[in-house]
Amino acid sequence: MKHIVILCILLSLLMSCNEQSNIEKKTSTTEKGEYLVTIAGCNDCHSPKIMTANGPAPDPNKLLSGHPADELPAAYDTLSSKAWILFSLSGTSAHGPWGTSFAANITPDATGIGGWTDEQFLNAMQNGNYHGIDGTRKLLPPMPWFTYAKMKKEDIIAIFEYLKSIKPVKNIVPEFIPPAS
Repeated sequence: MKHIVILCILLSLLMSCNEQSNIEKKTSTTEKGEYLVTIAGCNDCHSPKIMTANGPAPDPNKLLSGHPADELPAAYDTLSSKAWILFSLSGTSAHGPWGTSFAANITPDATGIGGWTDEQFLNAMQNGNYHGIDGTRKLLPPMPWFTYAKMKKEDIIAIFEYLKSIKPVKNIVPEFIPPAS
């Protein structure tokens, strides 16, 4: 009986160590993802900006939530815009020869990537498929998916793990506006 109790204690300790190891691995992956999101400049386009004494900075309440649903594109000079790429003041939309694109909500909310699978995220980042679904349009400029496609699979998954760990922000991003004919 004494041996069974000792065996149960040892098994319990072993399982506890394994669970701790999984938690540490997940934390390590999430931290790596946060680092990659930071150095890859994801906040540059996917986070609405507020004006600070140092210029525009990501709005801490809307980090990575994409173009605000209530922010309409401003009027622009269509003649000049044929030779320029224009960005909105929030930095979350861009207008160019492809039309007007809006940065996606990449928070874990249902209006963002909350329902996405690892495979969808990989497909979006490696193949540029909208919503990570085969047969859809390609991700639009200025999203440099063709650069991120060169990342290692484990780095892309680390980014996804980090994005799934941040605060979800409900925000339905407007649809792409094709160029005027």
